[in-house]
Amino acid sequence: MTTSDFAAYIAGLPRVLAGAATLFRDTDGRVLLVEPNYRPGWTLPGGTVESDDGESPRQGARRETAEEIGLDVELGRLLAVDWVLGPDRPPLVAYLYDGGVLGEEELKAIRLQEEELLSWRLVPREEVAAHLPGASGRRVLTALDVLADDSGPAELENGHRVG
Repeated sequence: MTTSDFAAYIAGLPRVLAGAATLFRDTDGRVLLVEPNYRPGWTLPGGTVESDDGESPRQGARRETAEEIGLDVELGRLLAVDWVLGPDRPPLVAYLYDGGVLGEEELKAIRLQEEELLSWRLVPREEVAAHLPGASGRRVLTALDVLADDSGPAELENGHRVG
């Protein structure tokens, strides 16, 4: 196989998106959510992994978190990996990392990236699904279970545990 044949082969392979986010909690166990300005609803700090630049999911989650909320923290363990099918995009592999518990000083240090975010809030577990519907909410609830059980990481498909 020539170099150009190999390049054509690679170009013809299916595309998969990779996203990575960080799960932060406060001392009361509430989850930190951010409100983007480019779509309705809420999400976790995080975003697309820039794999073309050699970025790993962990590096992407840390970079996106620092950009979005101004907190550059060493991420904890991987809590969940989710294979998410979408109607108008390629499949997404979503990585979710533990950002730890934020105290009062860290919460006061949050600085939103105004180009992308409108606001942030802390949401108790029982309100997570109302703010993060579908796979995203199920992923966060599973990650909270992983933290409580000291298990994981969890393997998910569309937010549901598999295996």
